[in-house]
Amino acid sequence: MSVNRKLTRLLRPGMGAYFFIMAAFCAAALLLGHYWLAVGEMAVTVVVFLLYILDRTHRERQIQRYIQSASNTLEASSGGEAPLPAVMIRLGDGDIVWGNHRFSELTGYADTMTELRLEEVLPDFSLDWLTAGKTECPGDAVLGNRRYRVYGTTIRAEDTKGTMLGVLYFSDLTELYQVRDEYIRSRPVISIILIDNYEELTKNLTESAISTLNAKLNETITQWTEGYNGLLRRLERNRFLFIFEKRDLDRAKEDKFSLLETIHEIVSPTGLPASVSIGLGVDGVNFEEGYNFAALGIEMALSRGGDQAVIKDRVNFTFYGGRNKEADYRSKVRSRVTANSLMELIGQSGRVFIMGHKNADLDALGAAMGVSCLCRKKGKKANIVIDLENNAAGKLIQAIQAVPEYKDVFVSGQDALLMADNRSILIVVDTNRPDQVECRPLLEAISKVCVVDHHRRAADYINPVVVNLHEPYASSTAELVTEVLMYAVETKDVLPIEAESLMAGICLDTKFFNVRTGERTFEAAAVLRRLGADTTEVKKLLQNDFQDTMAKYQIIKSSRLYRQEIAIAALNTATTRVLAAQAADELLNISGITASFVLYPDGDQVIISARSIGTANVQMILEPLGGGGNTATAGAQMKHTTVKEALDALVASIDKFYEE
Repeated sequence: MSVNRKLTRLLRPGMGAYFFIMAAFCAAALLLGHYWLAVGEMAVTVVVFLLYILDRTHRERQIQRYIQSASNTLEASSGGEAPLPAVMIRLGDGDIVWGNHRFSELTGYADTMTELRLEEVLPDFSLDWLTAGKTECPGDAVLGNRRYRVYGTTIRAEDTKGTMLGVLYFSDLTELYQVRDEYIRSRPVISIILIDNYEELTKNLTESAISTLNAKLNETITQWTEGYNGLLRRLERNRFLFIFEKRDLDRAKEDKFSLLETIHEIVSPTGLPASVSIGLGVDGVNFEEGYNFAALGIEMALSRGGDQAVIKDRVNFTFYGGRNKEADYRSKVRSRVTANSLMELIGQSGRVFIMGHKNADLDALGAAMGVSCLCRKKGKKANIVIDLENNAAGKLIQAIQAVPEYKDVFVSGQDALLMADNRSILIVVDTNRPDQVECRPLLEAISKVCVVDHHRRAADYINPVVVNLHEPYASSTAELVTEVLMYAVETKDVLPIEAESLMAGICLDTKFFNVRTGERTFEAAAVLRRLGADTTEVKKLLQNDFQDTMAKYQIIKSSRLYRQEIAIAALNTATTRVLAAQAADELLNISGITASFVLYPDGDQVIISARSIGTANVQMILEPLGGGGNTATAGAQMKHTTVKEALDALVASIDKFYEE
């Protein structure tokens, strides 16, 4: 064992300069004739020098004993040679004090090691964990092609300065890491490939045409899976099971699941392109859990409109694709089944609470009115949970309160909590996210929850639910509730104010039937018209006063153009959600504008309202910012941020969307 000469110099304070100066004073006294002073100075110098020699020798012996003791401990544990590469370093500056033979062989610095710092032997190796009192390095040390787990301890040297030393032990776990990494890479990924619109593709086709279409679908899916060395099996006519190893998952991500695009090349004789959804289960403890994860991924993909891949692991969902607008694959069968289930559940309940999202708009309130009609049909008392001060449906609320059947129907979230019991049910409309509901404590307090919504499902959706009518293809929640009414009640059971409320919700979300409309939308509007909805009264509900109109156009005036087709208005002053949404809608009336975003501060958060009539999927743009919605209408609430920070994040998300 050799002691670092550099450490020796550090443990021996550099007193030479001091003794030289003292000797110079002695010489000066002699030259000036002060002999007694010179003798006294010389005597002091000699005494100090002798004390220094004694102290230095004592400290060297102490550190030598400690190093020898540490070395003996290491060697004794292995019968003469330490079993692991070990090194002693001086904390603070990282100087190497001592290293055993194994460490010298490992690093290749056998001759010069004791003249180096640890960072020269192990670049980028930090000792922060050791100085923080930990005994195991959080990362690995890599030397050559070997990987080591590093353990360590700290000891205070028995010198006058209490020098802190650290001893590191290197355990070679290369083979173990290789086995572990291979285990992780070979873990199975269970995936389900579902042809979203198989029924529509094969509708009215002959058996021969269906066989030809099936052959094309099989060939396209098989070609995509060939490069992954997995197992592909067809479970049903529109469902495939594909199992491959996790080592190939990153390649599929980089490829952005190209099957989503290539499948569109298959077109039915009627001109309808094929569409698939892929659900992938990752990190399941066994095949069963992996398959359950994949099934959840498929369910999430379909609830977001299909045509996308969803990876479900033990923590969350990850989404790929879904950039295209949703196609309407709905069936009236589901509305009929939901109507029956919902009516049965209402009949079995004690009290019904209906709740929309925060700052409820006409769609949320209109849908709540439709559900209230269902409750009245079953003879049950329903209460609509809403904040009467903060909402975007003030005119409609005033009209509703004037109707005898709706006396005391509106309650606050706190009052609803006091009224709820174990037989109560909660019907959530126009949102599927627990953090967006009007009163989350009420959602958590009631065990039986139903959801009726048309927004794309977010990763943090309400779960579990007893009845779930979630259709991202629908124009509005009011449209979905209208379809339920068609199967659950008779014409005489619907009040004119309820029909007008539902019509107002549809008109709000479709911008008076200009966006996101399908044949089912117009069919629902026709039903509401027959039920007594007055379109003139609906128009009045959507009117603004003069001041709000001027404020809306001030927002429009402040907007700026981005990427030649996106209008962004970033406000530094607060406004209302209604005006922000209307300004975003109005910006789309400008020629060349295909998407619009309005940002404004609201306390310590920033609200974003977004609209689109082009290729930009505003839901995908705002989802990374904590928002949600659908391809044409979306919003977000960014907490604890400024408008400038929110604007920067929004622009970055827009750029990422277009780059992909």
